[in-house]
Amino acid sequence: MRLKVVTLLIGLVLGACGSKTEPAQSVNDSGGENSSASPSNNDVASTPSQAAPSRTQQGLLTMPNDIFSALPAKNATRTAFFGDLHVHTTYSLDAFAVGTMATPSDAYRYALGDTIQHPAGFDMTLRVPLDFYAVTDHAMYMGMLFEGADPSTELARIMNLDYMANYNAPENLVPERPAVLGRFVGDVRRMIGDGTLSQDLVHDVIHDAWKDTVAAAEQYNKPGQFTTFVAYEYTAFSNPDRGNLHRNVIFRDADKLPAVPFSSLHSRNPEDLWDWMDSLRDEGIESLAIPHNSNGSGGQMFKLVDWAGNPLDDAYSSQRIRNEPLMEITQIKGTSETHPLLSDNDEWAGFEIMPYYVGAGGNRLSEPSGGYAREALLNGLSFEDQGMKNPFEFGFVGASDTHTAAIGDDESDFYGKLGLADATPQQTGAVPLSAEEGERLLQNRPDSVKEFDAGVYANGDDITFGASGITGVWAEDNTRESIYSAFRRKETFATTGTRIKVRFFGGYDFTDETLTAPDLLETAYSDGVSMGSDLLPNGDRAPRFIVWATQDALSAPLQRLQVVKGWTVDGEPHEQVFDVACSDGLAVDPQSHRCGDNGAQVNLEDCSISADVGAAELKTVWVDPEFDPSVRAFYYSRVLENPTCRWSTWDAINEGYEPRPDFPATIQERAFTSPIWYRPGTG
Repeated sequence: MRLKVVTLLIGLVLGACGSKTEPAQSVNDSGGENSSASPSNNDVASTPSQAAPSRTQQGLLTMPNDIFSALPAKNATRTAFFGDLHVHTTYSLDAFAVGTMATPSDAYRYALGDTIQHPAGFDMTLRVPLDFYAVTDHAMYMGMLFEGADPSTELARIMNLDYMANYNAPENLVPERPAVLGRFVGDVRRMIGDGTLSQDLVHDVIHDAWKDTVAAAEQYNKPGQFTTFVAYEYTAFSNPDRGNLHRNVIFRDADKLPAVPFSSLHSRNPEDLWDWMDSLRDEGIESLAIPHNSNGSGGQMFKLVDWAGNPLDDAYSSQRIRNEPLMEITQIKGTSETHPLLSDNDEWAGFEIMPYYVGAGGNRLSEPSGGYAREALLNGLSFEDQGMKNPFEFGFVGASDTHTAAIGDDESDFYGKLGLADATPQQTGAVPLSAEEGERLLQNRPDSVKEFDAGVYANGDDITFGASGITGVWAEDNTRESIYSAFRRKETFATTGTRIKVRFFGGYDFTDETLTAPDLLETAYSDGVSMGSDLLPNGDRAPRFIVWATQDALSAPLQRLQVVKGWTVDGEPHEQVFDVACSDGLAVDPQSHRCGDNGAQVNLEDCSISADVGAAELKTVWVDPEFDPSVRAFYYSRVLENPTCRWSTWDAINEGYEPRPDFPATIQERAFTSPIWYRPGTG
């Protein structure tokens, strides 16, 4: 980075230190030295005796915006750690209802490589253990179904919960369980409202589950080996259309925490959640919130008005980005990067789209605008064009949202999300239902099924789910302190389940020689900025980006590196996807900005993939060919693997069927880095 003022500052400091007897010279508002003469009549208004003191005083120097990395060698030691920040256990009301009996302790054992049991009775084991994990049970009704299923508890007695008595017992893991959920929630709300169920008892039950969650996180947190975070989900919906406004709240520490987590039972307004987080921060309790499933929010997650319907202002933007520096861009219920209706020039925009409202019942289509990350990033630039703060300056993470305590990130062995409700390929819609069940649903619930030559298939939202996702961070150590710091500086990336490692730096002096230098990383940190950062202008020079990805050895080779650019001109949004590095010696076409076809294929009889096609590593320095120094922009990297079988194709092949014809048989696993923002006029 440029250190324009260092020499001048040193000279001034040394001069001041070496002159103890000379009186200090004063500086007037225009930057000149005052004489000892009395002020003229024209200067009377500015004399100390007649002018109000100013809060600021113009000095001899203008403070520059330049930054530099003080510890590039230390930063260069940062390692990629992988984890899941969105995991539900038996304490979540919906997870309990679908048969999940796994506890927070079981969840952490699973992340470390142990085998735990699915509600349907089969074993679940990770291919490779994770580096960090966060149990994020729903704060609303946390632990209440688990408690209420025990007939000996005060909650069960007061609420007369005979209809779910002993649902904690293994013999009661039955398909009828989900039906109790709606009844229980209705009973709780009614009884709190009429005073039959005291708020104190509700908070006591939630506190007990919360306390056990914290204890499990503390038990399994092993600094340097495995990191846990105390966390939970705030589960709210917009009013009246029930757009998804869910967030996961991640606490940095565990020594001092709220007695119960803030939930939608306290307020459905996310701005009240931020107020609560700010108040905790004033008490030394640091946390951040991560919104998820914006794709199923009906356009509410990134809308341009606040909860009350007022246009967003700087106070809103400051509070939001202070509390929500990240967003979950991919998970089981779809990928929220962008949508074909929003990015019609991006051939990969339709990846794993879950098009429905989340948790609203039925297959009601969700409005794309206001629900996807790329559009929100563009709207953030438009705010800046108007001289306002950017409320959407977020980085990216990925997560599973599993409701079985076990992330299912393997397409060939996908556990689903909802326990007993999606435990078989017939339930998910990957293969046909039995002839009898298919005929029954055709007659009674025709909207819930779809008929093909092979038979009648379930056609709910399960078939749109994906075996995704994972958060990657670049951190010095596998500790809460280091990983949370990476969250805060947004040096994070998301993958759709595989362990792709990707780096992304922006600067002005990177060259092809930089890529092969032994001090590549130290140079990248000292002469540039990493993902999640602002890149300040350097005259009219175009930025140069280092993009570097390595393959997950257990997945397919890499096919291409891309840079996604968004920019605004007078508030109008624009976007472009650039291929920047190609596998197999292929070159990027300078007109289309696309790699040639590397010929990678998938055999749909057994899901085998092309041998010796693709790259184990792709690395390049890329310069924006359309750079305009006067235009604000963001850049993020997207990495694509060669095609592989989608989980629904694996399930069909394993059951002896051809892949379902209305869903892609293959996918391209991918990774997304947090953006780098270029802001003109800040150099």
